[in-house]
Amino acid sequence: MTIDFSKGDGLVPAIVQDSVTKKVLMLGYMNQEAFDKTNETGKVTFFSRSKNRLWTKGEESGNFLNLVSIKNDCDNDTLLVHVKPVGPACHKGTGNCWAEDNEKGTLDFISELEDTIESRKSADAGKSYVKSLLESGINKVAQKVGEEAVEVVIEAKDDNEELFLNESADLLFHYLVLLQAKGYKLEDVVKILQGRVKK
Repeated sequence: MTIDFSKGDGLVPAIVQDSVTKKVLMLGYMNQEAFDKTNETGKVTFFSRSKNRLWTKGEESGNFLNLVSIKNDCDNDTLLVHVKPVGPACHKGTGNCWAEDNEKGTLDFISELEDTIESRKSADAGKSYVKSLLESGINKVAQKVGEEAVEVVIEAKDDNEELFLNESADLLFHYLVLLQAKGYKLEDVVKILQGRVKK
């Protein structure tokens, strides 16, 4: 990644965004040293203009910003930093520096679950159910989705709501695994549904 630090006298703006909720949390500045330390430690580090030194977010409060990824903009002089925050991002105790909450909704959890499934692809098959299922082949993954769908249908006919919801959760989980086995995520299916909405 080529970053043009010269435009800002050695500093570039770093926009921090929650990788799950997509909410902008704060703005900081990085120099080359802060950028390098962020990548080395996995904890977002800025150059503090007021303290005139490197500053790792959370070094005093414990509210770290765990690094997910860093992207450069088209002019190579602004960074977009995706993070998983530990606690509130603002020193005033709010979810971001604009006094907004950064609560995760239901769909945010689905996104996190998809990230977990993706990370398990490279796990030890002996320790990861997802990895072992994927290694068994696409036919086995698809068969598992079919089995869970049948279980949902069976439970839908009875009055045990807990069993119905648990089987529904199993079906959704295995469907997400199947999607990734085919190289897709739920958002790809949502786009199809959005295209079907009559305007």
